Amino acid sequence: MNNLLVTGGAGFIGSAFIRFVLRLSSFAGKIVNVDKLTYAANENNLNGFQNHPRYRFIQADINQTEFIERICLEQEIDAIVHFAAETHVDRSIVSAAPFVEANVLGTMSLLEVVRKCPYIHFHHISTDEVYGSLGESGYFTEHSNYRPNSPYSATKAASDHLVRAYAHTYNLSTTISHCSNNYGPGQFPEKFIPVMILNCLAQKPLPIYGRGVNVRDWLYVEDHARAIWTILTQGKKGQTYDIGGDTELSNVELLQQIIETLAVHTGGSAQQYQKLIHFVADRPGHDFRYAIDSSKIKKELGWTPIWTLDRGLKKTVQWYAQAESRMI
Repeated sequence: MNNLLVTGGAGFIGSAFIRFVLRLSSFAGKIVNVDKLTYAANENNLNGFQNHPRYRFIQADINQTEFIERICLEQEIDAIVHFAAETHVDRSIVSAAPFVEANVLGTMSLLEVVRKCPYIHFHHISTDEVYGSLGESGYFTEHSNYRPNSPYSATKAASDHLVRAYAHTYNLSTTISHCSNNYGPGQFPEKFIPVMILNCLAQKPLPIYGRGVNVRDWLYVEDHARAIWTILTQGKKGQTYDIGGDTELSNVELLQQIIETLAVHTGGSAQQYQKLIHFVADRPGHDFRYAIDSSKIKKELGWTPIWTLDRGLKKTVQWYAQAESRMI
């Protein structure tokens, strides 16, 4: 794992991973970041690292198979860490085609590169949404059935299956991870937490689907980055690892914590933000609950989340409050 090619490294999670790895005293290799720079990517996510002697950015589409293969050969890449994806469920409901192109065809393109260069390890970042929806109880595990319910999750499920099929057919070295909902500084303001923070600060309505009872597990992005590095350095070839934050909340419960954290940070009152809550028509096919059992990665690799929601929200709120003027 000396030299890494990171796809989607200008995005929220990919950039967090790059920052995490380049800060490690144990990592002496280089990172090549390949990103198409679509709407949710931002090179500023890597401020302070652009001139790092062991970091290089290349703007490119992962569907350019021959070009990516040439990069891997020229840069002597040992592993591809695949973050690049379209991820917003609402956008996938409006139009699924970009999700098929990026998530399915893009993953296949990278796997074709690894098929030609089988010494390269391939780690695929996926989502708990491939498993579908849970009821009031139970948890997703690595053995859960695939039951994706949105065009987004269907394309991620398809890409998972491609990784497994290529690994089996061509004897490739691969690993897969499924994560719960990520949050933290720098997330593009279309996801729940940054939307709510920025709308509070701007005194705009806080839209919540349905009755706000849908439940998600929340994972601080730095914990996710550390989990991926743990899998890369300690995980077993051919294995899947599920990564959760051990923090389940309904949307209204999470919003209440965001409001309380903001009130403390701004010195205002929670009531002024609560008045902005606005319930809207539910999203089509909205999954009720996601929850991950992370016992495999905890027991086998020794990883566990270290960021509490309280600590993570404080840092996230502080970042968006400072960045508000340049975000939108």
